[in-house]
Amino acid sequence: MSKIINPHRALIYVMVTMSGVDGFIGDKELKRIGRIVKHLPVFRSFHTEELTKVAQECGEILQQEEGGLEAVLGLVKDALPQEIKDTAYALACEVAAADLLVGREELRFLALLRNALSLDKLTIAAIERGVIARYKSYPVSPQDS
Repeated sequence: MSKIINPHRALIYVMVTMSGVDGFIGDKELKRIGRIVKHLPVFRSFHTEELTKVAQECGEILQQEEGGLEAVLGLVKDALPQEIKDTAYALACEVAAADLLVGREELRFLALLRNALSLDKLTIAAIERGVIARYKSYPVSPQDS
């Protein structure tokens, strides 16, 4: 595929792919993507009204009969400068954790993504541990309410 995308699109492609890798894009995941794009500094110069269009572009690529996922990973790998490849992985982890259930398909995509981005094990572990810490719940007893 000779298409070239910019880093913002690549980051959104990562999140959309993570969201849909299990065959279903849930409301929690879509809301998480929207909040991420609106609030994170990496998207400061991105026009949020383009989010739906970019997400649809990614969906069209993913729906290709052969090689949709590989095409997205290739586009992402080529579009992202080294400085934000870890950000892409962190965003994928955030979206995966949005519904508090990370399934086999999501774990497989994370493995493919970290390989495509050539991330080192220490960076991967730190990102994953941070996401786990943010989404951990603490049991509330009736007396705490």
